[in-house]
Formats: sequence, structure tokens, C-alpha cells
Amino acid sequence: MTFWRLLHLLSMCVMMAGVGATLVPIWRAWAEETLERRVMLLDEAHRGETLLLLPGMIAMLFSGYAWATASGINVIVTWWLVALQVLTLVDLFIFLPLMGVGLRRVRYLALAAAKQGAMTEELKDAMDDNVPVVFSTLIALTIPLMVWLPVFKPF
Repeated sequence: MTFWRLLHLLSMCVMMAGVGATLVPIWRAWAEETLERRVMLLDEAHRGETLLLLPGMIAMLFSGYAWATASGINVIVTWWLVALQVLTLVDLFIFLPLMGVGLRRVRYLALAAAKQGAMTEELKDAMDDNVPVVFSTLIALTIPLMVWLPVFKPF
């Protein structure tokens, strides 16, 4: 059981490093004025998502199930754990893919605009949509709730 706890804690650290490496550059890219700096920040966010956030979230999900199984916790009738699973699955299957699609779209348009040397209308429209900002903020808002559930076990 100690092995699974350690593995789960390490995977949570990787996921949180991915959250920081992805969400902060996204938020900063929207606040930036220069196109070159936006491109650099969007590239940094893309790397953080693919190298840390996605693997960390998937590892956290599977190591959490392994730890719960090793501890003898029933993942179906333990209601705080059911709520935690729902939040994790919403993050993994709804918020993260939508953020990723929006991030890739804005990144490709920013790279194309940088190649042209000026802000394009398509990039301006994509930046006005705020898709990566909205879903990255939703991911950030679910994290304190995901921490609160196993600490206080409200139900």
C-alpha cells in the first residue's frame, strides 16, 4: 500500500507541475501584447500539456485506483470518492481536451501570424474566443475541490 501511495503522490506532483507549466503560459499569452512573446508562451503551454499535464493526470487516475484497491476502499459506495472520480473524469475527458483543442488552434494561428509578421484576423478571432483560458481556469478551479474531498471526506 505504501508503494501505491508514493506512486500516487508522485503522479499528483507531475500533474501539478503540468498544471503550472500549461495554465500559467496560457493566461500570460492572453495578457501579452507582442506576437513573438505570445508564440513563445503558447509553445511553452503546448509543451507543458503534452509532457507533464496529460501523463500526470492519467497516471494520477490509475495510481489512485490502484491505491484505493490496495487500501480496500470500495470506489463505488464511498461517496466522497465517487465525487472525486466524477471531477477527475470531467477534467480528463471534457475540460482538458477542449483546452487542448483551443490551445492548438491558437498556437497554429499564432505561428502562421508570426511567419507573416503581423497579427492576422483569424488569430484575433481565436484570441477573442478565450477557449483555452476558460477551460484552463475551470481545471484550476476544480483542483481545490479535488483536494478538499479526500481531506475532509464530507459524505
